[in-house]
Amino acid sequence: MVKNDDLAMLTNNKGLGDVIKPLVKEIHLFDTYIAGTTHLSDTSVLNEITEGCKLTLRRENNKFDEKAILLFTENGKKIGYVPEKDNIIFSRLMDAGKLLSAKVTAIKERSHNFKQISIGIYLVDF
Repeated sequence: MVKNDDLAMLTNNKGLGDVIKPLVKEIHLFDTYIAGTTHLSDTSVLNEITEGCKLTLRRENNKFDEKAILLFTENGKKIGYVPEKDNIIFSRLMDAGKLLSAKVTAIKERSHNFKQISIGIYLVDF
């Protein structure tokens, strides 16, 4: 059993994130790719992405897709979307308050101006 004094000492010596991190578990849910990369206003962000990069997911109010989920780099740059064909379950989870994350699993050059970026989607569990 951890006493309050022990917990205070842990958080003083390390950040709270370092204390909580061992308690966080990422559960792999699905593999897909990033959609919409050809529609980015600044495609230079694609050159910053490497395998293993973590991405943030955020719901978007979108008139074309009511289940739209944006993908952002760790620096907060928009990189694209979860494909519409794959987003129904993930949007429901997010709307229910669940935290999801993504990780880049592969990058393939398809042409001189198109990269296919594969991702894994994870449920972040505490």
